[in-house]
Amino acid sequence: MKVHDLKPAAGATRSRKRVGRGTGGKGGKTAGRGTKGQRARNTVARGFEGGQMPLKQRVPKLRGFKNPFRVEYQAVNLHTLSDLAEKLGSGDIDIDALVANGVVRKGAFVKILARGEITTKVNVSAHAASASAKEAIEAAGGSITMITLPFKEEGKAGRPASAGNQFMNR
Repeated sequence: MKVHDLKPAAGATRSRKRVGRGTGGKGGKTAGRGTKGQRARNTVARGFEGGQMPLKQRVPKLRGFKNPFRVEYQAVNLHTLSDLAEKLGSGDIDIDALVANGVVRKGAFVKILARGEITTKVNVSAHAASASAKEAIEAAGGSITMITLPFKEEGKAGRPASAGNQFMNR
């Protein structure tokens, strides 16, 4: 037996029923659609729900606004910095130290927030910090260094850092 000899079993396949070929045989005249009505006339639109408000009109569309210039920071609180300084044994904490100890994800922008207390002297490098966190770090004898965001650097894409919205200044 070869591939070209294969065929379905006898009686397994039947030819399609040809309807609407005159009143003489079965499936003639109305062709299985019954008498009268919307479905007999082939006029039902896709998605039509019998007069009920269709699903595509019931669901909400295009709500809200997503700011393309939003900068998303990962928050690091003072108590986390304090614990990390004790763990490291040094008062210098930068982004690499935070990533290495699993506090933030790699490539994330870091913002220092003022939850908790800090008593140890730490020198922190971060992208942003709240005013109260800055005060608390400086009160403990430490310092905070701000890292400029990569897209805020001057000369990037031929525009100054204070240009703001790139689409409005063309």
